[in-house]
Amino acid sequence: MNTASAGAAGSALHRKDAILRLLKEESVSSQEELQKLLKGRGFAVAQPTLSRDLKELAVLKTPTGYVVPDEGAAQAVVFDDARRAEKLDRLDRALKEFVSSVEAAGTMVIIKTPPAGAHPIAHHIDEAGLPEVAGTIAGENTVFLAAYSAAAAQKVAKRLLAPIAPVSPSPRVRRPRA
Repeated sequence: MNTASAGAAGSALHRKDAILRLLKEESVSSQEELQKLLKGRGFAVAQPTLSRDLKELAVLKTPTGYVVPDEGAAQAVVFDDARRAEKLDRLDRALKEFVSSVEAAGTMVIIKTPPAGAHPIAHHIDEAGLPEVAGTIAGENTVFLAAYSAAAAQKVAKRLLAPIAPVSPSPRVRRPRA
């Protein structure tokens, strides 16, 4: 089946299936090599898309090449989940310590901190890898967070407010000053 004739979701599923089959059948040591093998099977894929596919499939990169998930990979996923939880915990602690307000504005979230507090917050947000966040820019006391949509900005604002505001009916709520 040609990927052009399949729907976007269907072609992604077929491509991911092809990736798994290729990695089980052959030793593949780089994304460039995998791209060429996929192209030979009728799947033209850009490097960022291929990288995202490998991440979603939980494919592991080893010194000998890529390997398909198995029980060892499941253990690696558990380890990654624990590291992610630790990063989210650090983010929550930093929010409690440094953030004075969080406000969604379109696809942006504006986070106010005391002087010199913006960089640690932006760093912890970036490290946490929140899926709705495209990136952050930190000034002296303000972090501008770019979200992928206005709805994502609202969701992120609520998430960032959770550790600092016990009850927050909307992401425009500012943390009370002590």
